Amino acid sequence: MPLVKGNAIVTDEFVHLADDAEIPADGAVLVSAERFLADPEKALSRKDKTGVIWPNNRDVDDLLPYLGRLAAVALVFPVFRDGRAYTQARLLRERYKFRGELRATGQVLRDQFVFMLRAGFDAFEVKKQSDAEAFAIVAKRYSVFYQPTGDGRVTAFHRRLMHLPEGVRS
Repeated sequence: MPLVKGNAIVTDEFVHLADDAEIPADGAVLVSAERFLADPEKALSRKDKTGVIWPNNRDVDDLLPYLGRLAAVALVFPVFRDGRAYTQARLLRERYKFRGELRATGQVLRDQFVFMLRAGFDAFEVKKQSDAEAFAIVAKRYSVFYQPTGDGRVTAFHRRLMHLPEGVRS
């Protein structure tokens, strides 16, 4: 499954661990939410990166005590019409200031790339190689936005304000 990060197809440094697999001492791993919450200290005490695969029907507040120590949170889109992971992403980025990798996984479609970027995602597990290859083109399609969101881009309104003379801005 191709991973897109930084507008490029990259090698995934994280290994998806099955719930019954031994957690290795070395190497970046992604574990399920159930496994992680069963013993978070065991997962986080490793010397390498640990991330969690978080389903969209779980409250991200359960991750708060661990966010500063997690290298990645993979939010799941089980079907293309289920957008709860967008809300989770915005909460993690905007309210909880999560700065680790925020990955979209599951039904990640090219039609939704721009929306996912705007919500704060910075890594995307896609099923089709052609979608991964089209990512950079789709991501650059829009350069100005009206709504403020989790990606930190300046909105059209704020761009206009920056070009006004100093005395008019107030």
